[in-house]
Amino acid sequence: MSVKKRTTYLVFVDSLIVLFSLYIGFYMLHPTMNIFMSKTLLMSVVTIQVAHHFFAWHYGLYRKAWAYASIGELKSIFKAVTLTIAVVAVVQLVVVQNIYIRALVLTWMLHILLIGGSRLSWRLMRDTVNQHNGDATTRTMIVGAGQAGTMVARQLINNPESGMKPVLFVDDDQSKNGLEIFGIKVASGGNNIPALVAVNNVEKIVIAIPSLPKQEMADLSKLCIETGIKTQTIPRIEDLMTGKVSVNDMQDVQIEDLLGRDEVQLDLKAIADKLTNKTILVTGAGGSIGSEICRQVSEFRPKQLILLGHGESSIYNIDMELRQKVSPDTEILPIIADVKDRNRIFDIVSEYKPDVMYHAAAHKHVPLMEANPMEAVKNNIFGTKNVAEAADTFGVPHFVLISTDKAVNPPNVMGATKRFAEMIIQNLAKKSETKFAAVRFGNVLGSRGSVVPLFKQQIAKGGPITVTDPEMTRYFMTIPEASRLVIQAGTLAAGGEVFVLDMGEPVKIVDLAKNLIKLSGFSEGEIGIKYSGIRPGEKLFEELLNENEIQSGHVFPKIHIGKAAPITQTEMEYVIEKLPDMSDGEVKDILVGLANRKVPQVNNKLSIV
Repeated sequence: MSVKKRTTYLVFVDSLIVLFSLYIGFYMLHPTMNIFMSKTLLMSVVTIQVAHHFFAWHYGLYRKAWAYASIGELKSIFKAVTLTIAVVAVVQLVVVQNIYIRALVLTWMLHILLIGGSRLSWRLMRDTVNQHNGDATTRTMIVGAGQAGTMVARQLINNPESGMKPVLFVDDDQSKNGLEIFGIKVASGGNNIPALVAVNNVEKIVIAIPSLPKQEMADLSKLCIETGIKTQTIPRIEDLMTGKVSVNDMQDVQIEDLLGRDEVQLDLKAIADKLTNKTILVTGAGGSIGSEICRQVSEFRPKQLILLGHGESSIYNIDMELRQKVSPDTEILPIIADVKDRNRIFDIVSEYKPDVMYHAAAHKHVPLMEANPMEAVKNNIFGTKNVAEAADTFGVPHFVLISTDKAVNPPNVMGATKRFAEMIIQNLAKKSETKFAAVRFGNVLGSRGSVVPLFKQQIAKGGPITVTDPEMTRYFMTIPEASRLVIQAGTLAAGGEVFVLDMGEPVKIVDLAKNLIKLSGFSEGEIGIKYSGIRPGEKLFEELLNENEIQSGHVFPKIHIGKAAPITQTEMEYVIEKLPDMSDGEVKDILVGLANRKVPQVNNKLSIV
């Protein structure tokens, strides 16, 4: 029905209701009155018609979607009807010096009853149709019977095309136990979810408690996915209420949600002072961490954001993404360059003179670097040396190296080269005006080449998932959290620090695999887990600090400063000079030895114990 036809219909119905209410009200209380000839009554009829349509239009009674009527719409009806009767009373007093109070009160009651009933009948018919249409939909349990949960239930009931039919609320509030909301029973106790799923033949779970702390949300999500039932969470409640999204935009529980890490609160003023209206250069800008640093930095409206990377496609992608959302005041400069090309790097830093540099370009895959140690040396050591010395030469105020927990007691080439990169900037910091710092953290979920995308690919192919060892553990955080803490750590640097991010508790890789299987809607029996054995260069567990580097306390929430000491400048220069001529075996021995402070003799010239 068009808006014009709908409005005409409502005006016609309202006119009949107004006439009926007034005449019945007067007839019941003044049965001897000639209701068709009374001048008072005829005058009241004209007045009530004009007043009603005026106030009905003013309060939007002809514009509201009555199929979704609620308390707000009833308030509008109450206001319009009450003011209409008040106007009739005033006109009666002025014209005939008398107010038929009892008749008007009865008219008011009939008026509200019939107008309200006519409107709410639209919603009643719609709900009846929706319930009929929803008989064969997915049986859905809503965890949380608060404001968010009831909003979700209402939208699911009103939108059967969503494919979900709410059959049960679960809430820890004992006062709601046994109640019904929209005809849906409320059961008590989140710990009873597995049993309730079985008893009620639940086919989907929706967690609708957006205010729940992250760790409690993680525990609840784990409990839900343990049932083997597909579990989703709702968008932010403010987005639902403002109409930005609907319940159809529910999100599957992600592996990141199971970490239970609270969102880090940054010192936004300190970061803004370093980044706003400044020139920022990010190497490795197309990578997982580098691109997220670019996204985070762009929110602080830098003057220029330089995206430096070796991969054409990845730089193109982050360039196009940022151009869609950055402030017009920020100039995005994509630059294709290799950090191993010293002259090119020096030319770029000389030309743009950045205020802050984030060095995220690196080779990070442990087994690949074990097989190609010189490539790790070229990129992670000489690449870092080139970028850091360019920053020193051209007076870049701040330089942040992205490091890794694999730099601690490394048995592998990749970790050893990253520890050597830390030593390069630590030695530069002793004599440079540039404030150099390194930020060390563990694995980030979802980064390219990490375990999560690999597991997802294996699940998509029907399994099995390959896990190296049942006891292998790793530290994990999300890419956005790691990037935010990297940016925050950069504001804390005085020069030469190795910042260490608080990664929380280590996670068993096999537990990660099991959770991913369940989140994907499968059982371990369907996908399977195969143990392949530890790969070259891998450790069963990672460390963020060795026993000599441990320093108690935080310099900022979730940020420590390690006490990692570099080798001397003389030793470093000697190793750097000899590295290009070493064999792959010598490269690994010397670098792993240096990283662990025990180095064999090389040409009888170097011996560090």
